[in-house]
Amino acid sequence: MLVGENRLPQSFYEAYDTRTLAQKLLGCELVHNSPDGITSGTIVETEAYLQDDPACHAYQKRTPRTEPMYAAPGTIYVYLIYGMYQCVNVVSNRVDCGEAVLIRALQPTEGIEIMQIRRELSRKKTLGKVSKPIPLKELCRGPGKLVQAMGIERSVHNSQSLVDSNLFITPPLSGNPFEIEISKRIGLTQGADFLYRYSLKNNPFVSR
Repeated sequence: MLVGENRLPQSFYEAYDTRTLAQKLLGCELVHNSPDGITSGTIVETEAYLQDDPACHAYQKRTPRTEPMYAAPGTIYVYLIYGMYQCVNVVSNRVDCGEAVLIRALQPTEGIEIMQIRRELSRKKTLGKVSKPIPLKELCRGPGKLVQAMGIERSVHNSQSLVDSNLFITPPLSGNPFEIEISKRIGLTQGADFLYRYSLKNNPFVSR
């Protein structure tokens, strides 16, 4: 099968509201077919952000930064936090709505050596050195880490579509059933009590 041939279609992203999509994405594969090689990981943790949610970037007003959130479902929204970390989101619901699903953690499945190199280079750039090898469990355990490991770049992927870009999502690799755990989102000061965080229960790659 050609790379990307099995990617989820536009109809998939259009079929669900934001909270449902956040759950439907669990178990699917996030894939980046980059010049470095193919990297992929199973989505094991997501968070939903709704337009009437004070933690959502589109809560107060429409800005150039949040413009991708108002595009078609399946659009990629990449933003910068703390001036140094990037996070990748899947735009959801409908055009002009301003909602998205944050991908919080992956279980690496392909291109693990490439992920390791990217993470180590990023750590060296930030800290000036690499203290020790990054464990497999930590490669994509958190939204900033997974973006580094997967080679996702705001300048390249922001506003592109998962339907026709080199970053895309494919259906689950297997039909193994799993239980979804629902909980409060992490690291928020507003909307912290909303149960909009979804993860694969007891999966060791989920962020803590």
